[in-house]
Amino acid sequence: MTSRHRPLPAPCKRRASPTFEEVCATGKPLESSHRRRAAKRAKTIHEEGHRPRASVIDQQVRQADPLAVPSLNAEALPAAQGAYVAKIETKIEKCGSKTRRSLAELIGLGFQLIPWDGISARPLADGTGRIFASLAGQPQDDGWRAAVARAYQFIKAQGDATDFPMSMRHHRRGLFAAMNVGLMYGKGLRSPTWLDNKKLTPLAERLLAHPDVARMAHFASFSGPLGCTGTTLIITPHLLTSSPGVRRPFPKSVFASATFNFGPSVCTFKHRDVCNLPFGWCAIQALGSFDATTGGHLVLWDAKAVVEFPAGAVILLPSATVAHSNVPVADGEERISFTQFTAGGLFRWVDYGGRTEAQLAAEDPDEYSRTLAQRDKRWEEGLSYFSTWDELSNS
Repeated sequence: MTSRHRPLPAPCKRRASPTFEEVCATGKPLESSHRRRAAKRAKTIHEEGHRPRASVIDQQVRQADPLAVPSLNAEALPAAQGAYVAKIETKIEKCGSKTRRSLAELIGLGFQLIPWDGISARPLADGTGRIFASLAGQPQDDGWRAAVARAYQFIKAQGDATDFPMSMRHHRRGLFAAMNVGLMYGKGLRSPTWLDNKKLTPLAERLLAHPDVARMAHFASFSGPLGCTGTTLIITPHLLTSSPGVRRPFPKSVFASATFNFGPSVCTFKHRDVCNLPFGWCAIQALGSFDATTGGHLVLWDAKAVVEFPAGAVILLPSATVAHSNVPVADGEERISFTQFTAGGLFRWVDYGGRTEAQLAAEDPDEYSRTLAQRDKRWEEGLSYFSTWDELSNS
């Protein structure tokens, strides 16, 4: 065969760049350029959590099915002056808050039923078109469903094996054991502090270390940008820089704190989480074995809406300013929940340059005066973080 008729050599395939996870698994060192990119990715995730690419957000928006809830205007939600926390619940708000209401009762009171498969994304927009909550959904794959099932069984088993004190089983949110974990900052604290769970610290660490629980947490954080420009993201790099040793409950989740609501049938009372940031997302995930068309719904009182909430799904809302509760599940069914949030006091700490209000006033009176002058504008600024559907669909 002459050279003229020799078959051409097979085209050279460019070697794919190894992922950071592959390098960790094999132990082989990265080339310098790959090493720099991996370090940059790791730094970004450490500071800001796992954020979706713009193309992923665009795909979510294209597939989303928005729903208007004209009875609510987010501007009227009860943020306190300065908008670092919400207003304390009034006696009128608390009246009847511990009454468990069935789906039929709520519909009889004029609540709008929002059917939801727990998969497709459905942003909820107020009367002005501002997205005030997001039914973020869940991945459509068997691996996710298996992970959620394992997480549920693990949390349930850990809860069943724990003797919770009465104060953790009877509280303002309901009659079930609940445990907070993570970073806190509020009245009486001079700096952000990791919550001391005392004798239950080993339980907290086991829950945080479980890979399926972490996967759920990371997905909830990943879902945040749909409907909100990411209020929680603006705090994290500053907090980590100004407070050495600070960590988040889950490394790829941007939220500073989490709550495990143990079963067997979690049904929250009507409440607001007033210490959270008034315009910040709270991520709620339901788990268990129950019929989501008959019970387990999320009730949004200010919107007069009741949302079907299947196991494994994620809903995001500003829990400090939107009153919410659950419809009870049927006898024999099981439901637990897992939430992530960030205390508003952490934002104040960052805005004050890593200081308390008293320290700021003493150390920098001019800056303190400027901060006080901006208080009345912070709620308006906070509302600007919520996208409108037009902004999302045209971006």
